[in-house]
Amino acid sequence: MEAIRRLLFHDPIEVFFPLVVFAVTLAAGYAAARLVRRLLGSWTERTHSRPALILSESLRTPMVMWALMLALHAAIQSSDLPPRYQNWGARILLVLLILSLTVMFARLAGNLIHYYGGQIPSALPVTTLTRNLAQLAVVILGVLVLLNQLGIPITPILTALGVGGLAVALALQDTLSNLFSGFYVAIAGQVRLGDYIKLNTGEEGYVTDIGWRSTTIRALANNLIIVPNNKLAQAIVTNYYLPDKRISVSVQVAASSDCDPERVERVLLDVACTAVAEAPNMLAEPAPSVMFEPGFGDSAFAFTVNCQVAEFSNQGQARHELRKRIYRRFREEGITMPYQSQTVYVRPSPEATPAAESLEPGVRSVGS
Repeated sequence: MEAIRRLLFHDPIEVFFPLVVFAVTLAAGYAAARLVRRLLGSWTERTHSRPALILSESLRTPMVMWALMLALHAAIQSSDLPPRYQNWGARILLVLLILSLTVMFARLAGNLIHYYGGQIPSALPVTTLTRNLAQLAVVILGVLVLLNQLGIPITPILTALGVGGLAVALALQDTLSNLFSGFYVAIAGQVRLGDYIKLNTGEEGYVTDIGWRSTTIRALANNLIIVPNNKLAQAIVTNYYLPDKRISVSVQVAASSDCDPERVERVLLDVACTAVAEAPNMLAEPAPSVMFEPGFGDSAFAFTVNCQVAEFSNQGQARHELRKRIYRRFREEGITMPYQSQTVYVRPSPEATPAAESLEPGVRSVGS
């Protein structure tokens, strides 16, 4: 401190010159960082290249830190500080360099998994959990390298962490349960991103993300359902996208018992085949079918029309299209659709009041 005070009061030029070097170097480094980001941005817009986008996102913060570290290094080297202070400055810059590289490689690992993880055969699905695990691995490696460069022994720290891990595991049982359950769900591949699932507790929707604590499901009403990973791992799950997305749709149709069942079946099958050929998201294979099921009803014949749609969310539109076409075709063919009706006979009781007896036959007053 005495040396610094002496420089400030007796030889201020020795302080002014390093400050000028620091400002000039910082400005040059910042300009170079902006130029590199602009070149990467123009490359991305021109070629839509994913590597350029990954580099641009990964280098955004570290380049600013590198410009600052370069300016500090140049200022320290151009000053007449004592060797002890220069060594302290060098150690601080080394720590900042390792931290910036750790941040850069962590972002790079997360972005690589986000953009290319789904293209690797038999790899883990790209979720928030897998990205966080990759970034955590890079951060742990960077901390170990930093400790090694600072001369801090790593073995005692690892031993202490191993012993203290038992206490941490007991204190964080629920959190660790969700973490390992999410890891299991991601590895098993039975619940994947984008799948439409339904839990035995009634929740259903599209899987949008699997995090370290919970799984996010987007319902058809566009609401988000947050399910803890341990609950999801223990639940009975119906996955409507496995083994494939197509799903069967059934529509029950009733025809009057005066109609010929063979003719009704032919008409329904023709309507279903026409709808499959014209309506979107309805599949021609396997072919539609008509069954005389549930069969005989109250003054009616009941049929079931079966067809296949591309995925779960297309069921409502397919039923809507089939019902409209069937109604229109029945009217053209003269096939009547029975309506339920009941005939109620009301008889006066022997204890009927004179007022009730004076009413018209078949009509009875109702008291309050």
